Amino acid sequence: MPRERLRPVDLAREHGLSTQAIRNYEEAGILPPAARTPHGYRTYTPVHREALRAFLALIPGHGHQTATSIMQEVNRGAVEDALRLIDESHAQLLDDRRTLLAVERALRDLTSEEAAAPATPPERPGGVTFIGPLARKLGIRPATLRKWERAGLVGPRRDPQTGYRVYTAADVRDARLAHQLRRGGYLLEQIAPLLAQVRSAGGIAPLEATLRDWQARLTARGRAMLTGAAGLDAYLSHPARADTLPTD
Repeated sequence: MPRERLRPVDLAREHGLSTQAIRNYEEAGILPPAARTPHGYRTYTPVHREALRAFLALIPGHGHQTATSIMQEVNRGAVEDALRLIDESHAQLLDDRRTLLAVERALRDLTSEEAAAPATPPERPGGVTFIGPLARKLGIRPATLRKWERAGLVGPRRDPQTGYRVYTAADVRDARLAHQLRRGGYLLEQIAPLLAQVRSAGGIAPLEATLRDWQARLTARGRAMLTGAAGLDAYLSHPARADTLPTD
């Protein structure tokens, strides 16, 4: 029985793509090489249709670059290398989930501590304090706070008269959150962008909406990975795929 032949436009229409995109995908190795007519026109098969579906299904969960690399490895016959790339994506998702969990726990602990702490007057009017009192409050050394400052975790201003570091209420919040995350085993370079999120959100309370959105995006990404896996499995299982693999 003759194999179904498809034109670039047949593949393109199914996904609202241009025929040039289909040609680009083939040239990039995302699709296996197409056969040519005697007049030089590309002809595709259901295998190419399945490859395109797999690629487009992989993008939402893994990103365009990784999805491209996965398909390139599959189309050159290196399925194990493609699976390794998928494993790396899953590992990154797991790491992102752990980071989110650590931030949620740190914020929860911080909120609990603030609620349980007795009301104490600020070290200075205006709610500011110095490095010594703050270090004692956190149970760390002043040198640790200076190290956090160099890493961008806290940014105290300097008193114009004494040159001493002056920590505002926001600085204290950042230092306490950094302390919670450090106790959770997170590195300074991992903590800095999280604190930047806190600052851009305007504090801890507005960050709760950001965390919910973060959780929703991780969930969507995880489900997209499942969809991508199903699409790739369908392509790998296609009975005619072996005909498209390169030969030595």
